Amino acid sequence: MRVDDVLLDAFGRLPELVEGAIEGLTPEQLRWAPAEGANTIGWLVWHLTRIYDYVADAMGEKHLWVTGDFAAGFGLTPDPDNMGYGHTPADVLTVRPRDTQAVRDYFTAVHERNVGWIRGLSESDLDRVVDTNWDPHVTLGVRLVSILGDCTQHVGQAAYLRGLL
Repeated sequence: MRVDDVLLDAFGRLPELVEGAIEGLTPEQLRWAPAEGANTIGWLVWHLTRIYDYVADAMGEKHLWVTGDFAAGFGLTPDPDNMGYGHTPADVLTVRPRDTQAVRDYFTAVHERNVGWIRGLSESDLDRVVDTNWDPHVTLGVRLVSILGDCTQHVGQAAYLRGLL
């Protein structure tokens, strides 16, 4: 199996998991938190998609959050630095998805762009350093695995919250 096939299989599982977490939910359910200060389903899926959108940096492209028309569907502005890291409980509540379609549209656009790019990767591409702010430096392979791990954790959290509903 080629390395791009492994990555495509792993990232290819995300759409079904995201859909399972949001399908049929109302805007109120997307914004529901199980306790004061907890994350919402809408915030979790928005956040995982913002993380996934950061693959654009490795591509040398801009984030779809900034270039597309997605932010309005969440009640936000297209701030490239707003991805959820460091969000306070009050910040979490500012992420207000209009509906599941807004969540789905942003996730789908990011996913389709990313898997199209991943299809062309070679094993040697994964050794390319994409971040020198760490020691050791972060390679593309490490970054993709990290992004996949974050996305998988957050979609699992969203599915758990859906179960609590």
